[in-house]
Amino acid sequence: MKIAVVVFPGSNCDVDMYEAFHSVLKADVKYVSYKEKSLDGFDMVALPGGFSYGDYLRAGAIARFSNIILAVQKMADEGKLVLGVCNGFQILTEMGLLPGALKRNDSLQFVCKDADLRVENAKTPFTTEYQEYQEIKIPIAHGEGSYYADEDVLDELEKNNQVVFRYIKNNPNGSLHDIAGICNKRGNVLGMMPHPERAVEAILGGVDGLPLFKSVLKAGVKA
Repeated sequence: MKIAVVVFPGSNCDVDMYEAFHSVLKADVKYVSYKEKSLDGFDMVALPGGFSYGDYLRAGAIARFSNIILAVQKMADEGKLVLGVCNGFQILTEMGLLPGALKRNDSLQFVCKDADLRVENAKTPFTTEYQEYQEIKIPIAHGEGSYYADEDVLDELEKNNQVVFRYIKNNPNGSLHDIAGICNKRGNVLGMMPHPERAVEAILGGVDGLPLFKSVLKAGVKA
């Protein structure tokens, strides 16, 4: 399985994402510039966290027009895996691969801490190494992480089991339905605000993010 980690101007979690695959799991992963127009040969693409284009206008709004975006769209259409974490999630909503939007945290402050989550759907290609309703702890670091969608969209997400991760115990940003991560109907596109790549080694404080990366590689072996 060959994995691409896209680097935008302002990305700051691209190295974390790369090393989770490369150093921890010895996977075949490569950095790809936002300037590129093709992701041919890759089986998965990850859009990392950070502040692409300085979050000007709003988070992810400018990155959505980068050269690489059409290639990301193509991969999603082909059923290949697309992962967006934090700013990557914001980009996925801006480009329409996932419904809804991410707005300013209710506190209007940047929030950086560990968040308690529950795995709501353990049947996606990103979550098969988790147990259904497993409670995990994953770091968050965002200022615009409050998930918003109208009631019709929220009802559809719940009905189709597209809510993959949900905040429990404490909602850190005001996300509707306590949503921390969602997937598309097909299940091959996942967007989440928490940072699993920061929870893949005990020395980092925990390994609750590691099953996500193992799930991805397992899905690649089956493909």
